Amino acid sequence: MIRRGVFRCALVCSVSLASLAGAQSSLLPNEDGYDLWLRYHRVADAARLREYRAAIQYVFVDGRSPTLHAARDELTRGLSGLLGRAVPSETHAVDATIVAGTPESSRAIAALGLAKPLASLGNDGFLIRSTNIGRRHAIVIAANSDVGVLYGAFRLLREIQTDGTLRDLSIADAPKVELRLLDHWDNLDRSVERGYAGQSLWEWNQLPDSIDPRYRDYARANSSIGINGAVLTNVNADARVLTAAYIAKVAALANVFRPYGVRVYLTARFSAPIELGGLKTADPLDAGVRAWWKAKADEIYRAIPDFGGFLVKANSEGQPGPQDYHRSHADGANMLADAVAPHHGIVMWRAFVYSNAVPTDRIKQAYDEFKPLDGQFRDNVLVQVKNGPLDFQPREPFSPLFGAMPKTPLMMEFQITKEYLGEDTHLVYLGALESEVLRADTWANGRGSTVARVIDGELDHYTHTGMAGVSNVGTDRNWTGSHFNQANWYAFGRLAWNPAQSAAAIADDWIRMTWSNDPSVVAPVEHMMLMSREAVVDYMTPLGLAHIMGTNHHYGPMPWYARGRPDWTPVYFHRADSIGIGFDRAPAGSNAVAQYFPPLRDEFANVDSTPEKYLLWFHHVPWTYRMRSGRTLWDELVHHYYAGVDSVRLMQGLWESVRGRVDSARFADVEGFLNIQEHEAAWWRDAAVLYFQTFSRMPLPAGLAPPAHSLAFYESLRCPADPRKPRCPAIY
Repeated sequence: MIRRGVFRCALVCSVSLASLAGAQSSLLPNEDGYDLWLRYHRVADAARLREYRAAIQYVFVDGRSPTLHAARDELTRGLSGLLGRAVPSETHAVDATIVAGTPESSRAIAALGLAKPLASLGNDGFLIRSTNIGRRHAIVIAANSDVGVLYGAFRLLREIQTDGTLRDLSIADAPKVELRLLDHWDNLDRSVERGYAGQSLWEWNQLPDSIDPRYRDYARANSSIGINGAVLTNVNADARVLTAAYIAKVAALANVFRPYGVRVYLTARFSAPIELGGLKTADPLDAGVRAWWKAKADEIYRAIPDFGGFLVKANSEGQPGPQDYHRSHADGANMLADAVAPHHGIVMWRAFVYSNAVPTDRIKQAYDEFKPLDGQFRDNVLVQVKNGPLDFQPREPFSPLFGAMPKTPLMMEFQITKEYLGEDTHLVYLGALESEVLRADTWANGRGSTVARVIDGELDHYTHTGMAGVSNVGTDRNWTGSHFNQANWYAFGRLAWNPAQSAAAIADDWIRMTWSNDPSVVAPVEHMMLMSREAVVDYMTPLGLAHIMGTNHHYGPMPWYARGRPDWTPVYFHRADSIGIGFDRAPAGSNAVAQYFPPLRDEFANVDSTPEKYLLWFHHVPWTYRMRSGRTLWDELVHHYYAGVDSVRLMQGLWESVRGRVDSARFADVEGFLNIQEHEAAWWRDAAVLYFQTFSRMPLPAGLAPPAHSLAFYESLRCPADPRKPRCPAIY
């Protein structure tokens, strides 16, 4: 009746044993989360510590660039902390046991003859090898570029942080994706759209003269996971960021980020020539408009020579764009691409579009607008596509655009900030969601045409490749609003570097670097993380339901809401009635299934062959439909809702099992958030089940406790009280 019940019973027994370790928590120094996964605490395993101390005496980073200095500083700082003693940097390679550099910056590296293996690793890749330099054993970090050396330095530190061995090191690594960016939805007043971790990091009023030390730590954190770009401003753009005063502020940030390989990008408001330039039009084919953008790009690049380019949201949710002038998305993107092309800049043009008119099926619009434009974009344009065809839901099928535009680079957009997944409150590990999308098979070129192979360019040989994540970073001391939200920033960076990586392996590394290498911590915390995404799907939107959250704030259940624009309301998406529930996207309905390649098209078109996790996404299904479990659809839906709450309670028990094995301050923070999540999962369950029961008119399955309140109670709630820090106090 309750899934995973046997494991939970075993866990309860283990919790009592874990409580005996409570006294140990006073021996662990409290932490506030500021150091993220770059804590560099002394290695706890005595044997490993002896190995590391024997292998590492001095560090020599050969070269004088700011980036190589950053690599040197990170190695000396990290190794000194991990080894529990000072690890100085040398000014020559004679006595160094770690030697880092490029063949150009370092004679010692050049003498090792690494040109051939380095040739295949590109600009950002690196080698880490155990070797001999003269008569001395050493660990070498070699790369083709200074930033590659920095990435290699972080990788070596990760090996030590996670209790890896330094014997016979032979690591060759390079990113599979060129552009690995954080998109900040930050406004110039320091508010953050869909931000749940405090204000924007960027203190515009104090820039460019005052530089917060936190900017450097932000760049370090990004560099440590391979993120190489930051879009500083909201996609709902403010043209003022393109004025001279703000360009100087952006240049100051770029100066801080540059040694860490992080380039800055800005969002471009399409109507800026009117708002800033005094022009009467923003028509992308108008000569005066094109000249204005070219002059603006030249101005930006004079201040920021390595400026990355523009991200654009156009003709979506009221934003201006080329369609205002009866031009295409390609016309708009190409105008900006021509402006930045002489400076090797790029344009990222978002495919998140839907018309102001209410459609028959909103999820079809991105494909319908962009698929016909394949091959019409400039070489330095990437079309940035959300992972699903709707809007960052707990679960969606992948966007059918992936695989459908072989002549146009498509850039993945994930949302790290959990707008629809409990925001800062609920523990949800997004590595599982992202990996599920990346491994999905599009069938564009037959079996094995995964989304990952589309976005890394392997499938269609794109000129540029990219992955963007909508940032969850803010001014909260722990950066992300909750300690476990840090894992989503970390996992995004790792998957952007290599989309084929395992979500479980990434979680394992993050736990070891952030919490502990103790197996009695790693195992239960990893279990929590890997089950958390499925838990939130179960108690929010099981079996393919979507967008039944509170309208506008997107927090908490509101499946009954029907006021305002229909395709912004939950009832538009779930379509529950006395017959059944779900959105009919089969050929007899909206025929959204036609946007997928066969055999997916045929699989999704048939209610009996559609994977049950997408059932109500593609079909309006009778309440009495018999599921593969043997239950009716109604009973299966209810069981998922109840199982989601049980999963959160299991997560609480898993966390309790590490009491005393992690510091008490962070333990208490996580415990408090899990308590909120348990209450709110029950809120979701009870509100959704009671509401859908008004249509099914069927009883709850036997053995399940009835909801705590009436449907009228849940409908009367007005939550959250504070959208910046969501909670629903009325349910406690």
